[in-house]
Amino acid sequence: MSRFVQLHILTPYHPSNLNRDDLNRPKTAYMGEALRLRVSSQSLKRAWRTSELFQQSFSGSLGVRTKELGKGIYDELLAGGVAEKKALAWSRAMAGKFGKLKKETDKNPAEIEQLCFVTPEEKEAVKALTQKLIETGEDPSDEDLMLLRKSATAVDVAMFGRMLASDPVYNVEAAVQVAHAVTVNQATVEDDFFTAVDDLNQGIEDVGAGHMGEFEFGSGVFYLYICCDCAQLKKNLNGDAILAGRALAALAEAAATVAPGGKQASFASRSYAQYILAEKGDKQPRSLAAAFFKPVKHNDPVPEAIKALCSMRGQMDACYGPLAQDTRQMCVPRAEGSLADILAFIKEAAL
Repeated sequence: MSRFVQLHILTPYHPSNLNRDDLNRPKTAYMGEALRLRVSSQSLKRAWRTSELFQQSFSGSLGVRTKELGKGIYDELLAGGVAEKKALAWSRAMAGKFGKLKKETDKNPAEIEQLCFVTPEEKEAVKALTQKLIETGEDPSDEDLMLLRKSATAVDVAMFGRMLASDPVYNVEAAVQVAHAVTVNQATVEDDFFTAVDDLNQGIEDVGAGHMGEFEFGSGVFYLYICCDCAQLKKNLNGDAILAGRALAALAEAAATVAPGGKQASFASRSYAQYILAEKGDKQPRSLAAAFFKPVKHNDPVPEAIKALCSMRGQMDACYGPLAQDTRQMCVPRAEGSLADILAFIKEAAL
């Protein structure tokens, strides 16, 4: 087994708004004194773990990230004939095991303050206790309320971790680290003023648009870096090397093919990776983002970005010695390698 797997991915996006800030503008960052477009790691991870690819690959082995676990329990208890007062108390007692409770409201009487990853085993424990309370009508014991589980098979929790401030013993150390994706080229955020026509307005009295608006967009080639601690991933998955390998392969495929969902209906910003460098080995991992502190300036930026990335890797190996034991590449501009080869390569890292 290799200790670390690293992925370096270049993906071009035409004008789009993949990940918005609080003003609905594309997220940005300054790097090398040049403005870049940015997609946050949180946005990327959510797009991957909620993708059809993950849902089909790991049905029954994915967690649920929610504040509203208690509301579901409360509604199920009421539907099972439990009195409202008891349903409220029991649902709050159960939900409180997953995080600090908010003040009770009519809209959500048992909501916790922070989003919590709930594993399939914990969902089953909650379901079983809820059914027991409906059948017996008796208050849950302290033993009944031991709903958290240290042993789990939730692939997304094993990869991305979870933190339970209320009960740290059940925290899960993330095995996968995901950098924010940034453009290798200097970016410009542009404005799009648009109008919408009212189909039933004949233009007799009011010839203006039915609606006017404005939103922003940008384009560029994004560099994404991902690092996985294979030993930590196997540990999080109870030593299941086969499942860990499948998780690594699904992560790489999603990173190469699943686009963030921001403004998809307006921009159709579907894109596949043009270049992937996969590495595995036991040495300390490192990003190759330094290749792009000087923005790529070229009318065909993908080949130039590939050249800069490979040059930086070679320079670091020359100074530090080889930093990966084995590598695989997929390069669309040269029609070299394949995604299938990349997936098979990193899948072996967990064995």
